[in-house]
Amino acid sequence: MRSLFLFLSHQKWLRRWLETSSLARRLSTRFVAGETLEEALAVSRRLNAEGITVTLDHLGESVTSLQEAAEARDVYLRTQTAIREGGIRGNVSLKLTQFGLDLSAAECRTNVAQLVRRAAEMQSFVRVDMESSEYAGRTLELVRDLHRQCAAVGIVIQAYLYRSKADIEDLCARKIRVRLCKGAYLEPASVAFPEKTAVDRNFVELMKILLERGEYPAIATHDEKMIEATKAFAASRNLPRDAFEFQMLYGIRRDLQRKLVAEGYRLRLYVPFGKAWYPYYMRRLAERPANVFFILRNLFRQ
Repeated sequence: MRSLFLFLSHQKWLRRWLETSSLARRLSTRFVAGETLEEALAVSRRLNAEGITVTLDHLGESVTSLQEAAEARDVYLRTQTAIREGGIRGNVSLKLTQFGLDLSAAECRTNVAQLVRRAAEMQSFVRVDMESSEYAGRTLELVRDLHRQCAAVGIVIQAYLYRSKADIEDLCARKIRVRLCKGAYLEPASVAFPEKTAVDRNFVELMKILLERGEYPAIATHDEKMIEATKAFAASRNLPRDAFEFQMLYGIRRDLQRKLVAEGYRLRLYVPFGKAWYPYYMRRLAERPANVFFILRNLFRQ
């Protein structure tokens, strides 16, 4: 089922149809905070009130012109301003393909650098998401370059890639903040562990490196086994609960989110918004079959 949904996430005809469907938009609210910045800010305020911080992501990937990339940059600049003026405890996450990486590496860097400088002025932060493996090298190169100029930028590393241990060791040495996740793209066995058990083992190994040597690491998972392994390792090293944070996705495992907050752990939710929600949505369905059944139940609910 995972492979099916990841395949569907690349089908442009299905994306065009669903993103213009009122029924599909209503169902997308399971994982997406809304189509507008104002809706995302309202969700963020509610989450802050529950003791949860946020990272806002304006959805959209693989733009087709530098003009679209500039428009995405401007949405993010407005988002940063709104976060500061609204007193919201949060930052932003972005994808480089939305900022023009496929069109011009130089223009993409210029666009992202504007956000990083703004974040530094605000004493905030920009997280650069990792996309499929073909972008890994270029994403790491850009983040390293920007971090040399300004520390208000970090990156995401995916545990299912073979290269991730070496990447994390390098990032720790450079004091670049890392969000560790398992990975949500369909990758060949030549670059990624094909078996879940191997991904889980690597996730735990990378988590331990980050907790021991990382710069305020973020452990992004809904897997209770991975969460318990993180808690246990942190306790074995006498790490305070504010030395790292757990991260989860908006709309998934609210019971687990509340439990972590009640236990005194830091929790940040990835809160996406915007009209271009389809690829993100399909990856969420691919990650957890229970999400599919939730959608089907709501589809037929009066």
